[in-house]
Amino acid sequence: MLAFAGAAGARHPSGIRGVVMEGPTKPVCQDDDACEKPAGGLLLQFKRAGKVIAQVKTTENGRYSVELRAGSYAVNAPRHRIGTGLTPKVVRVPRGRVAKVDFHLDTGIQ
Repeated sequence: MLAFAGAAGARHPSGIRGVVMEGPTKPVCQDDDACEKPAGGLLLQFKRAGKVIAQVKTTENGRYSVELRAGSYAVNAPRHRIGTGLTPKVVRVPRGRVAKVDFHLDTGIQ
């Protein structure tokens, strides 16, 4: 899903794309266990100076893509209140290209 946030008309769009994984998925993980899974249907918000500039929902596979102007953005998952939240919490969008940024969402399972 792609969200547009003011970069329309740019010759070389800038933004970020990647995947959001959530975990741990269970209290005890073994070496061969998958302790993470894609965070499907997760709402991500990108903010500057406390104002939401763009938001996008991840696909079933945890993938997202968002077009943003170059600069730094605070990122959060507003409907997720358990665990330590989303990391990284701040992203830098390069000028004139789409960078790959993967996120991890802490589920709070101990």
